[in-house]
Amino acid sequence: MKRSPILSLMLIAVTSLLFVQCTHEIYEGADGMDGANGIDGVDGVDGDFICQECHSDTYRTPIHEAYALSGHATGTAYGYAGTRADCAQCHNNQGYIDYFSGLYFDEDGNPTPNPEGYTNPTPLNCNGCHSTHETFDFENDGPDYALRNTEAVQLMVDDGYFIDMGFSNTCVTCHQPRRTGPEDDGNGEFTITSSHWGPHHSPQVTMLEGIEGELIPGSSNYPTVGSAQHRTGSTCTGCHMGETTNGSDGNHTFNPTFNACTACHTNGVPGEVSGLAANVDALLVLLENVIGWEYEYEVDEDGELILDEDGNPIIVLDGNGDPVILEVHGILHDGHPNTGSFGEGATFSILDAQAAWNYLFVTEDQSGGVHNPDFAKALINNSLEALD
Repeated sequence: MKRSPILSLMLIAVTSLLFVQCTHEIYEGADGMDGANGIDGVDGVDGDFICQECHSDTYRTPIHEAYALSGHATGTAYGYAGTRADCAQCHNNQGYIDYFSGLYFDEDGNPTPNPEGYTNPTPLNCNGCHSTHETFDFENDGPDYALRNTEAVQLMVDDGYFIDMGFSNTCVTCHQPRRTGPEDDGNGEFTITSSHWGPHHSPQVTMLEGIEGELIPGSSNYPTVGSAQHRTGSTCTGCHMGETTNGSDGNHTFNPTFNACTACHTNGVPGEVSGLAANVDALLVLLENVIGWEYEYEVDEDGELILDEDGNPIIVLDGNGDPVILEVHGILHDGHPNTGSFGEGATFSILDAQAAWNYLFVTEDQSGGVHNPDFAKALINNSLEALD
């Protein structure tokens, strides 16, 4: 095969340029002054070793495996609620981070998630609760676990009330009510306008504190606020993140472990709060049978509400021009608030509503009264007496 003379000339030209570049002279600069000597480190354990005690796969893998079993990881609460600005603080990992970022504030100057909401919410994960260490002097200051929040938490329903549980303040941020109890409308009644009415599924912290229940008078005394032994002698993390027994409790599963209980209950862990479950069931029966009322509204042939020009449902009037009133049976059904036949609001006596609130408060705490036995029993017992 013949080689092209043009290609040969090009190769010679390129090679000659390489030789020219290699023959450039190199000039060295003048010697500078030596820099100051650095400070000698302190003899002791290698700093890397301290970090690796936690930041290693050996340490973190069991945490990840435990967390995968937790309600935080497997729950569906981060769905629609996580997109909404007023819910994202607890129902969206980024919303939780943004709440503490100092980037957003509401009209009252309180921190808030992004007011624009979120498109793709995700469940709470490691970097939601954990951020940057406040101190790296672990020997003298102790571990801070890089928690995003360890400061006292202002209650959502009472901006003048703060709860401080140290490392458990991360839990306090979300595990508290979003609403207060029913208020008398001036006629001794209360109208339920939402099927979500109640403390909103997570009043654990206020149950521990012994506040935000409806203090109906009765034979059971309400304990002093903040006096429950699980409030004074333990914390959320102390009971819910103890040493696991079989991998399905304690640690980052957040499921209480008997290992944590037996540290105090040396004679054995109580099986339940005596008599509470039976009284809760009895109260529900009464609440399902109380009588309230609602207006009758005009509906079309498909049973849909007919609305006026302002978008309000039209009340049916009798022959005298008075609104037609219908009886509503039960303020709760299967533990859910009764909004009436048309979902526009059923009205009950304020006492019925207070008893219903206490039922929801105790059951949505989800501890079976364990968080604050005396408070839970007093709320249920006095509600029972009032309705029975």
